[in-house]
Amino acid sequence: MPFRNDLFLGRFGLNPRFEDTDLLLDEPVARMIGRRVCRRYGREEVSDGLLETLLAAAQSAPAKSDLQQYSIVVTDKDQQRALSDMIGSMPWIADASRFLVFCADMHRGQRIAELRGKEHVNNTLDTFMNAAVDAALAMMAFITAADFKGLGSCPISAVRAHTAEVCSLLGLPKGVFPVSGLTLGYPTDDGRFTLRLPPSVVVHHGTYDDANLEEDLRAYDARRNRLQPIPPERQMHKDDFGISDDYGWTENTARRLAKRERADFGDFIRAHGFDLE
Repeated sequence: MPFRNDLFLGRFGLNPRFEDTDLLLDEPVARMIGRRVCRRYGREEVSDGLLETLLAAAQSAPAKSDLQQYSIVVTDKDQQRALSDMIGSMPWIADASRFLVFCADMHRGQRIAELRGKEHVNNTLDTFMNAAVDAALAMMAFITAADFKGLGSCPISAVRAHTAEVCSLLGLPKGVFPVSGLTLGYPTDDGRFTLRLPPSVVVHHGTYDDANLEEDLRAYDARRNRLQPIPPERQMHKDDFGISDDYGWTENTARRLAKRERADFGDFIRAHGFDLE
């Protein structure tokens, strides 16, 4: 089995902690650790048969209590262009061979309860979360299968910045909302590879422990600034926060979280069938 510690080093900027970590990196896992986001696509179309295979992989993902509370909309070209125009800042939506929207779906369960003469009493925050997680798991299974088939993809959370318009365009009834879009196609470059937070920040053994968070984040900022620096022109919200000489992932994240995003999303969801009790 080939050693692939280079992938671990590439993903985190760190060597693995354990000597036998490389033995775990068989080919499928190596592909997952080496995954890149794709935003440049060639003209070759993804065939209907291949798409059907990938959708079968998506539907093979785990689902809470086997309720399968998600739906996947495969857009047509007119819808794809409309979504690209709607979002505006992401030309790769229109360039992709396919564009899908993964949706949380409580509506189907409501219909099933009605068909069986039962009252659907789970119009709750828990169902909202379960349905969103089901959709996310299905999308990740789809992405993984697409990667194995040599395709590239890019999740598009910006569909939630236009939730009402997306629901109208796709005919999503109450109880169904978009979790994420996904571009799909054959890549024309190596894609975008992002250095991730160190496992010491994300992985907790036994109990949550962020005692070393500040130190670990300083080191992470330094690694990212060395390997993937953010130029001044790409600093976020410059009009509000100016240009920083100490700009890394943490400053970028803090600026993003300091500005309210999708402020009307909760109101729309409540009006779109979810009581969120």
